[in-house]
Amino acid sequence: MAHSLLESVMYPEALRQLPESQLPVLARELREFLLETVSGNGGHLGAGLGAVELTIALHYVFETPDDRLVWDVGHQAYPHKILTGRRERLHTIRKHGGLAPFPHRDESPYDTFAVGHAGTAIGAALGMALAAAQHNSQRRAVAVLGDGGMTCGMAYEALNHAGDRHPDLLVILNDNEMSISRNVGGLTNYLARCASSRQYTALREGGKRILQTVPPMWELAKRVETHTKGLVVPGTLFEELGFRYFGPIDGHHLPTLIHTLRNLRMQQGPRLLHVVTRKGKGYPPAEADQVQYHGVSPFDPKVGIRKSSTPPSSPTYSQVFGDWLCDMAVRDQRLVAITPAMREGSGLVRFSECFPERYFDTAIAEQHSVTLAAGMAADGLKPVVAIYSTFLQRAYDQLIHDVALQNLPVLFAVDRAGAVGADGATHQGAFDLSFMRCVPNMVIMAPADEHECRQMLYTGFLLDGPAAVRYPRGKGTGVAIGSEMRALPIGKAQIRRSGSGIAILAFGTLLSACLQVGERLGATVVNMRFVKPLDTKLLTELAAGHDLIVTVEDNVIAAGAGSAVGEALAKEGISIPLLQLGLPDRFIDHASQEEQLTELGLDADGILATLQNDSRAQHIVGAQPRRKPRIYGPGKISSDTQKHPAAKP
Repeated sequence: MAHSLLESVMYPEALRQLPESQLPVLARELREFLLETVSGNGGHLGAGLGAVELTIALHYVFETPDDRLVWDVGHQAYPHKILTGRRERLHTIRKHGGLAPFPHRDESPYDTFAVGHAGTAIGAALGMALAAAQHNSQRRAVAVLGDGGMTCGMAYEALNHAGDRHPDLLVILNDNEMSISRNVGGLTNYLARCASSRQYTALREGGKRILQTVPPMWELAKRVETHTKGLVVPGTLFEELGFRYFGPIDGHHLPTLIHTLRNLRMQQGPRLLHVVTRKGKGYPPAEADQVQYHGVSPFDPKVGIRKSSTPPSSPTYSQVFGDWLCDMAVRDQRLVAITPAMREGSGLVRFSECFPERYFDTAIAEQHSVTLAAGMAADGLKPVVAIYSTFLQRAYDQLIHDVALQNLPVLFAVDRAGAVGADGATHQGAFDLSFMRCVPNMVIMAPADEHECRQMLYTGFLLDGPAAVRYPRGKGTGVAIGSEMRALPIGKAQIRRSGSGIAILAFGTLLSACLQVGERLGATVVNMRFVKPLDTKLLTELAAGHDLIVTVEDNVIAAGAGSAVGEALAKEGISIPLLQLGLPDRFIDHASQEEQLTELGLDADGILATLQNDSRAQHIVGAQPRRKPRIYGPGKISSDTQKHPAAKP
C-alpha cells in the first residue's frame, strides 16, 4: 500500500513542516503501515495503533529530541520509532540484529530513556526536568504513560516528588483502560469517572471565568470548591499532588490534541493531561479483542488472528502451571493465586474464571503483590504468586523482608526464566537464581521438563516456608505430563546418565542439551533439580569419581547455580576443576530464544564446542577418571537436605 506522505516524513523536523490539515492523512498512512508491518513480522500492535495521533501531535508540537519525550514501557512506541528515522527498519523489530523492542538510548537520540518495565516514565522525565533547571535550559520534559503504568507505586512516588519540587514537567496519561490485561482497581474506576465528567469540567471552567469578574464571589467559590471538588471534579487526585489537571480530551482528535499541547507547552510547573484513546484504534479486530492483539505473531490482517483448531503438540510451561493451579485449588481450599497484571501471560485465565474469589490481580504492582501474599500467608492461606522473573526483580525487598525473613509459606511461580527471546534485555530472566539463592529460608527449584515442573510446584506448595519454581518461556519438551502429584525429596538430584571423566550438572531445561553432549563424550549427566539446597552428598561422590565438573544453567554465571556448586565443594575442602557455563556478564539483546542460546553457546553444539576447546577438558574427553579429588580438613560430608526434609502431603 502506498504511503506517500509518510515516506516524506523521515524525522520530526519534516513532520513539523507539514500543514496541520495534512496530519489526519499522515495518521491514516502511519496506522496502515504499522498494521502491515507488525502483522507481517509480529510484535506489539494494539498499543501503537491507539497512540498514532498522540505520537504525531507530540512530535509536531515539541522540538524533539531537544525536548525530552519519555515513553513508559514502550509498547506504544512503534509509531514513535517510525517517525524518528526507523520506518524502513521496522520490519526488523525484535529480531536478531534488528530494532530493539522498546525505546533504547543507543538506537536513536529520540529515545531519551531506555524503558521496558512499567511506571518509570514520570521519574525519568522528572529527573530530566530537574537537570534542565540545573543547566538553566528551556527544554521541556514530557512523560507519556498508560493508565496501567499509573497503577505502579513508583509512578505515585514520582508524582509526589514533582508536586514538591514544582518542575517544568508535563505528564500525559494515555487512558485506554488496558495494559496487557484489562486494568483493575480503584484507579481504573476513578479514571472512568474522570472521563465521564467532561460536561462538569466545561461548566466549572465557564463558572470560573464569570466569577473572576467579581472578586468577593471568586474567593468564596474557591473556598467552597476546596471542600467539595473531591466529590465530583475530575482530576482532583492529581491536583492534590500538586499537578494542574487538564482533560480528559479525545486522544484521536488531532486538532484538539495539537491545540491543547501547544497551550501546555507554554505553561510552567507540573501539569497532567488526561488523554482518552482506544487500544487497537483503526483496526476493528484489535479494538474488539484488545488482549489478543496486544502482542501478536504474524497474521493476515484481512482475516485477523484465527485460533488454530489443531491442539498444540505440547503445552507451554505457563499452561502447565495454570493446569496445576486449578487442580491444586480443588485439593486445598487455602490456595489463593496472585498476579501483578499478568493473567493471560502467566496462565491464570482458567483459574480466574473457576475460582474468582481466590484470584487476586494487583495491577502492575509487583511489590504489593508479594507483600499481599505475605499477609495472606501470615493468616493461614497458601498464596501462589505468578510472576515473571524480570518483574520479580522489582519486588526483591519484599521477597527478603516480608516473606523470607518471616519464613512464610509463599510459593513463587517464576515464569520467563532464562533467555526469553524477542522482548530483549529488559525482559530476560537472567538474574533470579543469583538474587534468590542468597536469601535465607528459600527453596529454589528448576525443572528439566513439564512433568517435573508440575511435581515441583506441588513440592513447593507443601512446604512451610518460601519456595520458588523457575521455568522458561514457551513450550516444553513434549514429555507426557501425569495427572498425579508427588512431592520430590528436597535437595535431591537425579543422575540421568552415568559416564566417566566429566560430570555435567544441568540446572533446568538445558538438561536435554546436556544429555546430547553426554552421549557424545561419554560423560555423566545429572539433573540437579534443586539450586537451593544442593545435593552436596552427590556432589562429593561425583567429585571423587570424575576429573572435571561442568555446571550448565540459563542464569548469569555470577552468583548463579554454578557458583553454588563451587561454594559447596570449597566448603567440603574438595579441589577439582570446575567449568561454569551460563549467561555472560552482559545484557542479552533481542533475538529468538534458539538464536540466543546458540549465540551464548548453551545449545548442545555450543556446550560440546566449549568442552572440546577448554584446556581442562581436552585431555579428559573420552578418558577414564585418573585421580580422586584432594579433600582437606576432617572430610566429613554434611548434606543441606538435613535442614530441609522431604515435603510431606
